[in-house]
Amino acid sequence: MLNFLETFDQFNHLKLSTPQLSSQGRVTKIMGLALEVDGLKVAIGDVCEVRTTKGEFLDVEVVGFSSQAAYMMPLTRITNIVAGALVRPKKRNIEVPKGMSLLGRVIDGIGNPIDGKGELLNEEFIPIEGEIINPLNRKPISETLDVGVRAINGLFTVGKGQRMGLFAGSGVGKSVLLGMMTKFTEADIVVVGLIGERGREVKEFIDHNLGEEGRKRSIVVASPADDSPLMRLRATEMATRIAEGFRDEGKNVLLLMDSLTRYAQAQREIALAIGEPPATKGYPPSVFAKLPKIVERAGNGDEDGGSITAFYTVLTEGDDNQDPIADSARAILDGHLVLNRSLAEKGHYPAIDPEMSISRAMNQIVTEEKLKQAQWLRRLWSKYSENKELLTVGAYVAGADRESDVAIQAAPAMEAFLNQSFNEKINLENSDNDLNLIMTEVGNLLG
Repeated sequence: MLNFLETFDQFNHLKLSTPQLSSQGRVTKIMGLALEVDGLKVAIGDVCEVRTTKGEFLDVEVVGFSSQAAYMMPLTRITNIVAGALVRPKKRNIEVPKGMSLLGRVIDGIGNPIDGKGELLNEEFIPIEGEIINPLNRKPISETLDVGVRAINGLFTVGKGQRMGLFAGSGVGKSVLLGMMTKFTEADIVVVGLIGERGREVKEFIDHNLGEEGRKRSIVVASPADDSPLMRLRATEMATRIAEGFRDEGKNVLLLMDSLTRYAQAQREIALAIGEPPATKGYPPSVFAKLPKIVERAGNGDEDGGSITAFYTVLTEGDDNQDPIADSARAILDGHLVLNRSLAEKGHYPAIDPEMSISRAMNQIVTEEKLKQAQWLRRLWSKYSENKELLTVGAYVAGADRESDVAIQAAPAMEAFLNQSFNEKINLENSDNDLNLIMTEVGNLLG
């Protein structure tokens, strides 16, 4: 049996034989999107630079560890990197520009301008990690927010500081709806995150959906689909942090994130690359841990602070609203708007499905009368939807159900209420008046 001195000698020998970490490391392995680096003393989230065969340096970020090795991922594409390449830490990590000079600009996930308008003029930078607000110190949602879209203002009224999901498949009109809200919403500052979109769609959104007027009070953070997953992840955090900076100054901010699904997919790529096991439909557990963290950063500040009202688009693959990301997002958001493909194909715009959508904060910010009117219209729309196929084939028999008869008679008025041109702004007051007119008509029909 070893005595104390022998045990101590063995421990001391083990300690001396452990490789010593230094201020420089070397790439020992490239595993898909990840680099394995030995001999470097760094922490998760630190930014380093790796030397290429051309003598240039590419930025990489520490995303994990294994024994003495650090796993790093590039913020740009991996090019001209070989085994044994020199890696060294950078003096500064990613910082977020702050200030009104950001308005009208388009930047990437690490704060570099990509709009061809020169360098940013701001003089202040803040860390990309925002401070966590004590939930008991947050100001409650008590004020309505006018988004300029009648269907939302009338049936799913949004409050300042609310976080809403916009659930839609591809090509159903979510980007155009986001563009409408960008131009029409009554907010001091608009921050738009375009995450994982096609490069063509980024330019189209800025030029056509956002427009010149929308750009004047907006900041766009763009990371298209061909960016590295780490850049897409950082772009989401950059947009959120910019919004937090303005909220801390007491401003009411509208944060539009397109899309939360691309953020989750970027985290999935990173997690799988460093060896995290897949769980639900290929998504590792870290994905579902990160979603609430990014969403919870939006919302109201303290009693003296501003607010971040956030809309996150969630892509439903094959229009499946039970997708794991959609299901997880639905649980952590304060409501959701579901865009219906069949409505979009019929030219019904915006294609918001009144049956499947909900605003969980509406009952706190509207009168009881308006709440009842909105619930009644949604109920009548559901009745009309149930009987639509019977009407199409001529099999509907009037008089069997009084409520269904009224729903069918009121259908043209309801469709007119839910439809809106993307260049037309309808404020909250006019939305309420239109809703009141329809429900008065319904009341007359019911007798």
